[in-house]
Amino acid sequence: MTKMKVLGVAVALAVAGSAWAATVRDEPIKPIEAAQVSDAGKVELGKKLWFEPRLSMSGIISCNTCHNLSMGGTDNLKTSIGHGWKAGPVNSPTVFNSSLAIAQFWDGRAADLKEQAGGPIQADVEMNMPHTLAVGILQSIPGYVDEFKRVYGKDKIDIDMITDSIAEFEKTLVTPNSRFDKWLAGDDKALTGKELAGYTLFKDSGCVACHNGPAAGGTSFQRMGVVEPYKSSSPAEGRSAVTGVDADRFNFKVPTLRNVELTYPYFHDGEARTLEEAVDIMGRLQLGRTYSADEIGSIVAFLKTLTGELPQIAMPILPPSSNETPRPDPFK
Repeated sequence: MTKMKVLGVAVALAVAGSAWAATVRDEPIKPIEAAQVSDAGKVELGKKLWFEPRLSMSGIISCNTCHNLSMGGTDNLKTSIGHGWKAGPVNSPTVFNSSLAIAQFWDGRAADLKEQAGGPIQADVEMNMPHTLAVGILQSIPGYVDEFKRVYGKDKIDIDMITDSIAEFEKTLVTPNSRFDKWLAGDDKALTGKELAGYTLFKDSGCVACHNGPAAGGTSFQRMGVVEPYKSSSPAEGRSAVTGVDADRFNFKVPTLRNVELTYPYFHDGEARTLEEAVDIMGRLQLGRTYSADEIGSIVAFLKTLTGELPQIAMPILPPSSNETPRPDPFK
């Protein structure tokens, strides 16, 4: 190829690139970016611990029990079931794209994923395992001792390493390349007319005031029941349980709408059984708007375009217990 032809191809590619860039849409909801792994060793160790039931007192509950990676990162229950078949007070939020949130838990009591990871392990309604016992169990398993040594350079395992590695694994649980992301990138054929109409209505109604950014939510705390009070039997108080400020009562972290078709039932108490029901309630209680059945159908159609590519997780092989590893009693 002559020099002039090479130059011509380069110019053509540059022009094509500019034309494509010009089609990228500037919308309140932004594209999800692919995960960036900075320490593969921590991620792999964190994945093992994510599926590790020996971190629970019963020996049968893991992080994946309530945040099932095969089920949208949730358990699809109204509220999760923990140690001793105790019912938790709130619906289990999805773990997918949780790294994009302003804080963790519905009330935001954990500042980040690392802090959050330690909570369920010792919570009596979840895994019911004191941190000291959790550390002792892992320390008694030679395979874990060796792996923690390779990753952290220390012979003694501690809870800080455990939660750090779980958090690093969770950071990889992002879901890019939804059809909506493809539309944002300029693909006019990615959405149907009904889906696009649903997004326009969603945006024009003001939903994007809270559901914006890459996760379409998760970046603010808002009161549940702005126009009309929200009636719930859940004991959850929301943000006031953390701040101690009464004005924060019933303020909850706005949930992400990414993969929302997979994360039913909805709201902090799991009271909305279907996506249609959730849209109807949000319209009336938060916006003072009663959507028609057709409008609800269009918004739901749009919301389903937010389902991205879920990461393909190969099940880890967990190291065997040693003779010194305490054996669980799931019936205690």
